[in-house]
Amino acid sequence: MSFAALRASLQKGPVITAWCGIPEPWIAGILAREGFDAVTLDMQHGSYDTAAVIRAIPLILGAGKPAMARIPVGEFQTASKLLDAGASAIIAPMINTAEDARRFASFMKFPPIGERSWGPVPSMILSGLQPAEYLREANGCCLSFAMIETREALASLDEILAVPGIDAIFLGPSDLSITLTQGAVLNLTSAEVEKALDHALSRAKTAGKIAGAYAPTGERAAEFVRRGFDFVALGSDTAFLRTAAQAALKAARA
Repeated sequence: MSFAALRASLQKGPVITAWCGIPEPWIAGILAREGFDAVTLDMQHGSYDTAAVIRAIPLILGAGKPAMARIPVGEFQTASKLLDAGASAIIAPMINTAEDARRFASFMKFPPIGERSWGPVPSMILSGLQPAEYLREANGCCLSFAMIETREALASLDEILAVPGIDAIFLGPSDLSITLTQGAVLNLTSAEVEKALDHALSRAKTAGKIAGAYAPTGERAAEFVRRGFDFVALGSDTAFLRTAAQAALKAARA
């Protein structure tokens, strides 16, 4: 599984990724063998650390799916390490300004776009690419997703989208709800959140960039696909585990 597969999948149609926060690589490997188009490992609110992500990536790639990760806030140096390990894309939370976006992109892209340093040995082994091939393909295939989840980010959206090396935006409806109501409400489908989602989607399309969003349910994911989002994160490993357990217990006690 080459890191180029994610870019190719996005060109064909919407990508739906599994979302993993339980730091057991086998869970990510199991979900990779279901119908998801990719698997994302969460280091921000999930319990994944760098070592667990690096262990999970080969299991995901071995199932024929691209591996992605969301890094902790501001830990842009981690992005380079995970790309070296074979990740196809990195999601960076709380990208609020063009300067945030530039710093993130600098760790994602080799010169002349960024300042990523050389050392992708595991990625080359996993992808089968030689050094010259990897260098030639990496900037176009290692995708950078800037999370848009605050008023400040929405106000700076066009400037963020214009930063060289930013390939995509990813919308966090929960944080959008909190920031748009100044902490008063957590409502992922409020009128304010829906307006912000539509605005961000429109601006990304105008800029020729990928637009993604998080959906807690399959129904919400289907809605995002209908609205034109290119990338949708569906649920979480914790939610899948709880839902399956509840359904099995309900059947057992019927």
